[in-house]
Amino acid sequence: MVVLLFSTGILLTIKTGFVQFRNFRKAISLVMAGALGKSSESKGDGDISPFQALMTALSATVGNGNIAGVATAIAAGGPGAAFWMWITALVGMATKYAEAVLAIQYRVKMADGTMAGGPMYYCKYGIGGKLGAYLASFFAICGGIATLAGTGNMFQSQQIAMAAEQQWGIPPWCMGLFISVTVGLVILGGIKRIGAVAERLVPAMILFYFAGALSVILTNITEVPAALAMIVQSALSPEAVFGGAIGISIQQAVRFGVARGVLSNESGLGSAAIAHGAAKTNLPVVQGSIAMMGTFIDTIVVCSLTALTITVSGAYKKATFLVGPDGLGDSNLTVEAFNSGMPAALAGWGGAIVVLASLVFGFTTLIGWSYYGQICFEYLFGLRILKAYRVVFVVLLFVGTLFTGPSSPIVKNLGDIGNAAMAFPNLIALLLLCGVVSRMTHKTYQEKDMEAVSAKPIRLET
Repeated sequence: MVVLLFSTGILLTIKTGFVQFRNFRKAISLVMAGALGKSSESKGDGDISPFQALMTALSATVGNGNIAGVATAIAAGGPGAAFWMWITALVGMATKYAEAVLAIQYRVKMADGTMAGGPMYYCKYGIGGKLGAYLASFFAICGGIATLAGTGNMFQSQQIAMAAEQQWGIPPWCMGLFISVTVGLVILGGIKRIGAVAERLVPAMILFYFAGALSVILTNITEVPAALAMIVQSALSPEAVFGGAIGISIQQAVRFGVARGVLSNESGLGSAAIAHGAAKTNLPVVQGSIAMMGTFIDTIVVCSLTALTITVSGAYKKATFLVGPDGLGDSNLTVEAFNSGMPAALAGWGGAIVVLASLVFGFTTLIGWSYYGQICFEYLFGLRILKAYRVVFVVLLFVGTLFTGPSSPIVKNLGDIGNAAMAFPNLIALLLLCGVVSRMTHKTYQEKDMEAVSAKPIRLET
């Protein structure tokens, strides 16, 4: 999986002329224009604005992978795992760009008038033939399973419940009941309600978490240079930093850094392409440029905040990679970092910030992934499956909160398996269709116009 993720990302980086660096400034301006309601790019077929599509994708990616996922990576692979998360994000920006370009290029209109895009449709219509149909169905099945049992559902509710129980002593089933009801009320409204909620909630939650993490980092500002040096050094030679006795190897740092990085930013999974496929635009390259900023915001910004709070506060010294099975991991390591690293004036508030962020991050991830699963199941069974799917989604959301204590790794492992299963057909499709992405991108460069390429006419899916 590591080889396939990196090789695909590097190939797309080269084939698109290093689009994540070349289009970076333009991408920022597009995102800012959307945030300020001044975007002129929301003209075309679709259900939600390009900015709402990004916020929906971010609602699904900026979740407990940024809080518990980063902590899990450091607990299992050492602080060096954060470095490999950054590398995964840099090449992943080109992957996310390609996914969104193809999502707009090959999306379809469903019988109820809503738009559907993503790996199923660029496999079916982009690759075509038996191989395309097989990869499309394989992705839809794996995506549906991952949505119900892994990353997009049970993992999020589990981490919310664990953080709330540790900080406030709330029984997991109580938190499970609360989030099941609130999530259910949102997803009943479909993609338009999900997009509207995400547009308002996602920027606010990122700023809230940013402020909390920044207070820890500024309180321990003198430790930042040493923390950054330790992250890089332990990524390349863990034994040189912590000694050979701990049993951490470069392989483990890479493995957990990449796994948690993919869990966090979803580049290569193909899931974000489903959200971007609903955007009101006929300009694939524009939407691709907007989409790649999701990976940057999620990992280079938000995940870095978590990694730095854990290292500068010294909380990593209590992690399982140093202490053993009785050490901290998951969201409780991040709670420890915020509690121990907060300035004296805010003593006791650190853990509360993490719990609130976990609740909001997890909530938005749940509503975003509920839409991903919906499109996967609609592809397989049609619109008739929608009501049953939403009921099962909410029920399993509650079940996830019951997997705490010794049984908690079950949900994380299910999430990793679901991610890998989704990624394989999507990455194969990206490799086969990289020529399409390359031609569209280079035509835009030649014309020096982001609107130089328009998508194909939208098909009606019966």
